[in-house]
Amino acid sequence: MQRKAVRYVTSSTAAAGTIATAASSVAAAALAASIILSPAAAASSRLDGVHADLARAVQLNQVTEEQAARFEAKLAGRILEEA
Repeated sequence: MQRKAVRYVTSSTAAAGTIATAASSVAAAALAASIILSPAAAASSRLDGVHADLARAVQLNQVTEEQAARFEAKLAGRILEEA
């Protein structure tokens, strides 16, 4: 009798893990679809975000001001090229 109880607990725990994994996969797919299907932000808005992110990185000493300026210029060229 104890063997059956252990098997039941093990199999039901595995099933719960599978259901949780499936649910998180569905949620991830829904999020990805919403990102893909949402309209792209305007170039100026994207550049403002890049500038703010790089300013924060400089403030946290993650990059130098020169590195940030070069990277921002490179991204600006790509963003404006897409627009």
